[in-house]
Amino acid sequence: MVQVKGKWALITGAARGIGNLTAKFMAEQGCNLILHSRKKEHCEKLLEEVKAMGIEAYAVEAELSDLDSVQAMLDEIDRMGMAVDIVLNNAGMQIAYRTNYFKTPVSDYTESFKINTIAPAMICYHFLPKMIERGFGRILNTTSGIRLEPEQAGYSASKAALDKITIDLGSKVEGTDVMINLTDPGWCRTDLGGPHAPNAPESAIPGIAVGAFVDDKKSGRYLNAPYFTGLTLEEAVAKAEREFDSPYGK
Repeated sequence: MVQVKGKWALITGAARGIGNLTAKFMAEQGCNLILHSRKKEHCEKLLEEVKAMGIEAYAVEAELSDLDSVQAMLDEIDRMGMAVDIVLNNAGMQIAYRTNYFKTPVSDYTESFKINTIAPAMICYHFLPKMIERGFGRILNTTSGIRLEPEQAGYSASKAALDKITIDLGSKVEGTDVMINLTDPGWCRTDLGGPHAPNAPESAIPGIAVGAFVDDKKSGRYLNAPYFTGLTLEEAVAKAEREFDSPYGK
C-alpha cells in the first residue's frame, strides 16, 4: 500500500460534499493538500481543519466551466513549486434533469463537457507527464454510474467521455508506478446527488480515495466506492488489488 505521508494531492471540488470528506481523509493519512474550489474563501474552514491535523495545505480557485480559469489555476500550482503526486478530480456538475428529454438544450452538453470532461482532462494532461518523469503518480477521475437515463444526457455523456479518456490514458502507463483510474462515490446525499439519495456521503470513504493507495501498477479500472463501504483503508486496498483488474487484457 502506498504511504502518502508528505506527498502532495490536488483535490478539485474540495469545499463541500465528497471532496470535503476526501480532503479530511487524505489529511488523516498525512497527505499535504492543494484544495480547489470556485473561490478560495470557500475552502477557508477546511484549510484550518486539515492544517490542524499537522499537514501543509493551500487553496486554489478556478471556475471549471471557464477553461482559461482552469489553466490559470494550473499555472498557479506550478508556481507553488511542489510536485503534485496525487490528483483527485472530484469536482463535477449535473446541469439539469430534463423530464422532456427530447427538448434537451445544447447548453446541457456544452456546459457538462467543459466541467466534467475537458477541465479534468486538462488537469490530467498537465500533471501526468510530470508524474511519468518522476516515476510516480496517482490520478483518480470521478465518474458516474448513471445509465439509460436520457433525462440526464448531458451529465452522463460527459462522464462517459471522461471514462474513455481515463482508460485510453491508462493504457500508456499500465505496468508503471503512474496509475490513472476511475472512481465513483455512488448516489450520495450531496448537493449533486440531492436529499433523496440512498447513501450518506460518508459511505464513499475509503472507496473514493482507494485508487491513491493501490500499489499494483494497474490503470483504467472502475473503483466503485460502495464496494468498499465499511472497510478499513488497508482492507479496501487489498480488495481493490485482488478484485479489480485493468481492462487491457494480458
